[in-house]
This record gives sequence, structure tokens and C-alpha cells, in this order.
Amino acid sequence: MKELKLGIPKGSLQGATIELFKRSGWKISGTDRSYFPSIDDTELRCSVIRAQEMSRYVESGTLDAGITGRDWIQENGSDVHVVAELVYAKASFRPVRWVLAVPQDSPVQKVEDLRGKRIATEMVNFTRRYFADRDIPVEVEFSWGATEAKAAHRLVDAIIEVTETGSTIRAHGLRIVADLLESSPQLIANKEAWKDPWKRSKIEQIRLLLQGALAAENKVGIKMNVAEHDLEKIIQLIPSITAPTIASLYPTAALHGVKWFSVESIISEDVVRDLIPRLIQNGAVGIIEYPLNKVI
Repeated sequence: MKELKLGIPKGSLQGATIELFKRSGWKISGTDRSYFPSIDDTELRCSVIRAQEMSRYVESGTLDAGITGRDWIQENGSDVHVVAELVYAKASFRPVRWVLAVPQDSPVQKVEDLRGKRIATEMVNFTRRYFADRDIPVEVEFSWGATEAKAAHRLVDAIIEVTETGSTIRAHGLRIVADLLESSPQLIANKEAWKDPWKRSKIEQIRLLLQGALAAENKVGIKMNVAEHDLEKIIQLIPSITAPTIASLYPTAALHGVKWFSVESIISEDVVRDLIPRLIQNGAVGIIEYPLNKVI
């Protein structure tokens, strides 16, 4: 039987990735006990790999596909095929920024001011390329963690660190000098695997369903019954991806000869609380709100 080797990112992306696969139709289990978790699809074999290393294993063909950040693809200089960007509202899948930061009282005001200075970061290769491209000589050292503290305690002149809002950077008494890179999770594939028709089809299936689950994030379905004389008012109230779905109820001639319709749409979850009272005021009845797993 054919099999696709799939990398699940260990670390901050792991829980969100497993939940996303669950919403997409795959159940991955055993990740807290094994680097080779089980999945309820005989065509997939999963391995848990650090996001920092994922692109190297995909490039080498050890894995056919995997999920990692765009930052680590650039750090490793990996030659892989990016199948899709995976971004949604949950914190683990929001874009993040790699920023250059210095102590608040540092004289450094711009990137060029770091000429001849020492920088700590986990993104060593990216940082060296970034400054080399600008002909700015710097000393770059790898940071095993607690990177902000190294600048705060003057062990280095600056750091390049990942942040979402910048709050942790500021909490350590640091100041952001420049944004260097924005990164988001990516579904990537080995280039040879991508050329294989069966593997490409399986990867495309994963992409389609993952993106369908992402599209459903923070959205709900809503369904109601509406009399014909109220139909136009209700349609004008309802936001939707294209247009609401409208179907005649059976029998078409209802109470006092008035036709009734079923109206259904997909809307943002934060709209529902204000929309439902307005729908009732304008004649909608039997309103049902339901959660969504995927929107494709």
C-alpha cells in the first residue's frame, strides 16, 4: 500500500496542528508518548519533528511533506515546495515577526548602527545573510533560549527574536529597532514527492481539507424559515460568502396561502449576537445556529 510520510511540528505548533487535523477529518493520537503517533488513515505515516528542522527532513526526502514556519525554511535555506500558507485566528497559527531589539538606552537607532556589534539569535543563518546582504559586519552567536535576557544584561548588543505583539520584548526593557521577517505556518512538500502523481494528490487532499478547516474558523452556519413577504428584508440583512441559500418549503402553499422559504448562510461568529434579534424583528422564525468544521 502506498504511504505518504508526514511531519507534525513539535513544540508550539503541535497542539494546534493536531486540532486542525481533527477538524479536517484526521485523528492523530499518541503524540505525548511517541515521535511516531498513529493516525486514522492508512495512507499516512506521521513523525513528530521540531519545526526548526522540518524543512531539512522534507528537502532530503526523509519526509514527503510537513508543517513548519516560513522562518525556518529561510533559516535552513531549504529547497522545498510550499503547498499552502496556514493562518487563522488561534495564536499558534497567527503570523509572527522576527525583530531586531536593543536595550531601551542603547544608542542603536537603525540596523546600520550595529556595525561591528554582537547579536544573539536562534536564527543564525538568516541573520548572517541579512547583514551580509547589507554589507554590515556583525558577530552573530547562537542563542539556546532566554534571548531577551542576554540583551537586557548587556551580554550582547542586540538580539533578533520572534514576537507576536512585542509585549515580551518590551517587558524585558528592550526596544524594537526593525522588523526583519514575518513568518506564518506553511504546508511544504519534497519536490520529488510533489512530482509523484499519487503523493501530490494526497498532499493536495491534505491542503484542501486543512484550508477548509481554517476557513471555518470563527464562522458558524445559520438557518431559518422566512415568509415570502419578508424574504427580501431578511436577505438584505444576512452577510454570506456569495449569497444566502434559499429553498422553498414543502408544501409551497402554507398558512393562508403564504409561501415559506428556508434561508441558510455562513457568517462570522461575532456577527451572530447582533444579527439574530434583527432577523426575528424582520420576520424570521425557527432560527438555528450550528458550528462548522470546514468551509470549502
